[in-house]
Amino acid sequence: MTRPQPDARHAYPRFVPLTTRWMDNDIYGHLNNVVYYSLFDTAVNSLLIEAGALDLHAGDVIGLVVETHCNFFESLAFPQKIDAGVRVAHQGRSSVRYEIGLFAEGAELCAARGHFVHVYVDRDNRRPVAELPAAYISALKTLTP
Repeated sequence: MTRPQPDARHAYPRFVPLTTRWMDNDIYGHLNNVVYYSLFDTAVNSLLIEAGALDLHAGDVIGLVVETHCNFFESLAFPQKIDAGVRVAHQGRSSVRYEIGLFAEGAELCAARGHFVHVYVDRDNRRPVAELPAAYISALKTLTP
């Protein structure tokens, strides 16, 4: 099995600046592993909201996370600033695999790289949508390398 390697910044078409918080550090002095997943979610949803695709409170379509993964290469810690690179690795009929690289401010290689898969469902019945709404498709184009 090949050991995962960190990605370079140029591998990601869009970036979201994120701020670490005091409470994100664990007893070992770096961000706790669960914080990385929260940063992934924040980066992707921020871009979808900014693009007008995701309406948290009234949208008919919501994304449910069905798969997650993370590789850690270097520690991050409060009070570092982080740039989250986001790209779409696969777009299906009702699902999207997002890949995210977390970069310490100014770093060329990511400190962590991961992915998650959203299945987009009807808010009320929680069944997968027949196809992604146009606003999502438009937003995803900006995240596809």
